[in-house]
Amino acid sequence: MSDQAWERAALREIIDEALRERRRTRRWQLIMRVLMVVAVLVLAISITQCAMMSGERKKEIGPHTAQVRIDSPIMADSASSAEQVIRGLNAAFEAKEVAAVVLRINSPGGSAVHSQQIYDEIKRLREANEEIPVYAVIEDIGASGAYFVAAAADEIYVSGSSIVGSIGVIAGSFGLQEAIERLGIERRVYTAGEDKAFLDPFAPQRSEHVEHLRLMLDEIHTQFVTAVQEGRGDRLSDDDQIFSGLVWTGSQSIELGLADAIGSVESVARDVVGEEKIVDYTAKRDFFTELTERFGTSVAHSLYHALLRLEYQPR
Repeated sequence: MSDQAWERAALREIIDEALRERRRTRRWQLIMRVLMVVAVLVLAISITQCAMMSGERKKEIGPHTAQVRIDSPIMADSASSAEQVIRGLNAAFEAKEVAAVVLRINSPGGSAVHSQQIYDEIKRLREANEEIPVYAVIEDIGASGAYFVAAAADEIYVSGSSIVGSIGVIAGSFGLQEAIERLGIERRVYTAGEDKAFLDPFAPQRSEHVEHLRLMLDEIHTQFVTAVQEGRGDRLSDDDQIFSGLVWTGSQSIELGLADAIGSVESVARDVVGEEKIVDYTAKRDFFTELTERFGTSVAHSLYHALLRLEYQPR
């Protein structure tokens, strides 16, 4: 290659690289603009919603039925964590002219601790406000910890095809010691305390550890059973399978005494409570948590589509 041809090739490569760099720069500028627009929109929407909610709460509502939703797994950092549900319950009981509180349940359950805390708070609020009854309405599912919570209500309503029950406790793991041996992997675990590696899935089971876990599960199950028995009383049937961990349809749960009747939030408010107006007191997570989640979801969505559009730009 002659010197001139080499110089022309080198110059062409420099120019192409400069063009590619300009395209990359424009791409990231566009992405940053999209992110800024999304951030501003999310902030504006969140502020508007907060202002609207605040304004609505200040209005004179009049006699009404209070609603608190439990519509996600009951656990920490969930919209149905004990902290969030208890906040909603207290707001409902503290509101003026509340005729009754209805728990709108659509949850598979979750943490035994969070479920117990919600159950205890409902019992406390019922005792402190005897004139305000509490009803639970199970929609698609009210199982395990969600049923634990429902058992604290005065009455439980279901749909015929709701999934109800699962009064049990579960713990699961894997036994992988043979798998890692076949792969030639040596397990190295160092502990202070002979039982610190309790039920290590990469080591053979020890009978004393399994027995200890069984005792723990039995104790938690007993607490669950006691709560249901206290809440449902003599409405429960004598069927031993009630506390076996099985689930039933809403219709079956009525026969077993786990629920009282067919009903929805609207029918309970209208026909049982006598106050058709329903006001939602479900606690919203703090402004910055909501903002972060919305922003993260919106950013991911916008970023994906921005990159998708840019991916097919001619080079």
